Amino acid sequence: MRRNITPLLFLFPALILLIIFVFYPTIATIWTSFLNWRGWKSTGFAGLDNYIDVLSRSSIINLRRSFLKGPPLGALPHNIIWVVIHVPLSMFLGLLLAVLLRRVRGGFLIKSVIFLGMVIPMVVGGILLRFIYDEHAGVVNAMLRTIGLGWMARTWTAYPDTALLALIFGSVWIWTGFCMIVYSAGLEGIPEELYEAARIDGASGFQIFRHITIPMLKPATMTNLMMTVLWDLKIFDIVYVATFGGPGRATTVLALEMYLDLFFKIPSNPGTAAAIATLLTLITLAFAVYMVRVAMVRR
Repeated sequence: MRRNITPLLFLFPALILLIIFVFYPTIATIWTSFLNWRGWKSTGFAGLDNYIDVLSRSSIINLRRSFLKGPPLGALPHNIIWVVIHVPLSMFLGLLLAVLLRRVRGGFLIKSVIFLGMVIPMVVGGILLRFIYDEHAGVVNAMLRTIGLGWMARTWTAYPDTALLALIFGSVWIWTGFCMIVYSAGLEGIPEELYEAARIDGASGFQIFRHITIPMLKPATMTNLMMTVLWDLKIFDIVYVATFGGPGRATTVLALEMYLDLFFKIPSNPGTAAAIATLLTLITLAFAVYMVRVAMVRR
């Protein structure tokens, strides 16, 4: 009996923290999403009204516009676009840098510089993106002028057709360092004997990369994929600081819409904000469960 209880006693402090900071807020948020609210006061049960209100908004899903017409498409499509562009770019660049810098003398210093994007607070990253894309002081426009494309110079975050892509490509710079470090750790775990045996058998560098490096990096790839997608789904601080969802809601995302409903809408509506939070949690949880199941099957 004592042997069975002792492990539970060690788990008890962590369980208390989980209940206070995870389980209770989650349940309270879900319950809040089913209530009617007048300001910060509940006026009764609302059923699915808050969810219907949220999903019928053009700011969440803009059915009047298509991907060909460009933003604003709504917060949910913007999150999807963020995932579709940001995930493969960050993972590809992270893998490329990890492989190229693996045997470079002083490569750890270069990796440290690249990883700075992850070290700085995301709020600071959003401020940096505003300056990077500025028409007069931005690095991007300075590079365009250097190569003779000065006519393209503009404040990229100030136009609906370019603002969302500008933030996504900026977030690639911020997140690539994380993917690179994970892939670098994965490369260190690959036995050198596999590479030596492949060279003895006459395998080319590309064949070695395709048939040894890529398969052996599957755990690192799964980690990068899961963490990057989850980060993209809950993206908030960069958008809040850089554009505040503008111009014309061209860069709004689900987390920002939740924040605006709760703190900027007059009167404030905790019910719809909680509904957005619940939907975002369900999407994130569904993807996380799917990725874990895929990883377990492949093992």
